[in-house]
Amino acid sequence: MRFLRSLAVVLHTLVFLASGALLLALALNFFSSEEIMGSINYLCADQNARPAMIIVGGVLILAGLLIAHINLGRMQSEKTIAFENPEGQVTVSLSAIEDFIKKSVHHLPEIKELRSSVSANKKGISVVCRATIFADSNIPETTERIQAIVKSKVQEMLGVEEAITIKINVIKISLKEKGAPNTPVKDNEEASRRMPFRGVD
Repeated sequence: MRFLRSLAVVLHTLVFLASGALLLALALNFFSSEEIMGSINYLCADQNARPAMIIVGGVLILAGLLIAHINLGRMQSEKTIAFENPEGQVTVSLSAIEDFIKKSVHHLPEIKELRSSVSANKKGISVVCRATIFADSNIPETTERIQAIVKSKVQEMLGVEEAITIKINVIKISLKEKGAPNTPVKDNEEASRRMPFRGVD
């Protein structure tokens, strides 16, 4: 399979190089359009050249389908995290993880909105969070709390030991609406802040 992938890439590279060289040659008047059309007509008229043209055309079509299949499979694999269970393979959608992260930090009063982008590769799982926080929040403490919650929850949910990096981008600092009552902190909420891995739906 790896040989077929390499062959497909080589063929497509050669086709692109040949097409580019032909266009440059035409633009620089190395060949005239009449000469090219004459060559094409000669190949079409030559009975011995037709089998070779059919073979080359078929190979190029198969190479194109193979590369499309590889790219689609790669795109699909980049959108999921896969791991093996005793009963078979399990895949987890990255969008499901992103939604889970959003729900994991919704109880923090310092955060107005948080969106995340998750990617996975051989080095581990990378999470980039874009947060809107309130102006009366302590940014270092708030972002550190977000990182701790997200890392712990993702590790707990997936049950993986791969490295998880959490990057926080504070994209907006928002003021609370005037007249909005300050919600008192209950005992269980205070405990949830001290132990941020509890109290999450």
